[in-house]
Amino acid sequence: MGRAYQNRKESMAKTAGMKTKVYSKFGREIYICAKAGGTDPMGNLALRSMIDRAKKAQVPAHVIEKAIDKAKGGAGENFLPALYEGMGPGGAMVLIRALTDNGNRTFGEIRGVFTKCKAKLGTQGSVSHMFDHRAMFVFKGEDEEKTLEALMEADVDVNDIECDDGMITVLVPPNDFFKCKTALNEAFGEVDFEVEEITYLPQSEHEITGDDVAAFEKFEALLNDLEDVQEIYHNGVFN
Repeated sequence: MGRAYQNRKESMAKTAGMKTKVYSKFGREIYICAKAGGTDPMGNLALRSMIDRAKKAQVPAHVIEKAIDKAKGGAGENFLPALYEGMGPGGAMVLIRALTDNGNRTFGEIRGVFTKCKAKLGTQGSVSHMFDHRAMFVFKGEDEEKTLEALMEADVDVNDIECDDGMITVLVPPNDFFKCKTALNEAFGEVDFEVEEITYLPQSEHEITGDDVAAFEKFEALLNDLEDVQEIYHNGVFN
């Protein structure tokens, strides 16, 4: 799990460099949360959590406010979640999470990237069964026993917990996201989470070497350039 967290951290760092994409991504996520559960962060835990994540990614306040104001208007785009899957360059398994208001357009754009990079876009379920869909929390701490006890008392279904180099990583089912976060805050005070998200973690790793490294990086960059793409998950390890 330590490596999974490190890989995720490195991926986030790369994405953070693309400021326009980051702002667009969080703006869309905040809009979705506000439209679905209300525009008051105090009464909408999903919105409050997304705003916290956006602030950590250094998204400007005006971007956050614009997304919430847009949701207050009631009209606007009707974004729906979509998950695409396949095999990337070098044989790595890939999942692509998108928010789209036009599924045909998004599918066509993603298919175009796969075709251009000589990768293979798969059918639903062809790859996703090799990933664990989890809520992940990473925070500073060393008391793994206290953490587990607090989560068990809150009736959180803990999939895994690990303490490594002063950081505790907790994995729980996505439906337990807010229950887990609340339990951790009650046990340790307001926790400053390094990571708090719902993600896909590969069950195994696939080594990518030689020319395939550059090919996969190009593939990933082209996908990230697509406006509807929110996250890319894969099991590739580069050497």
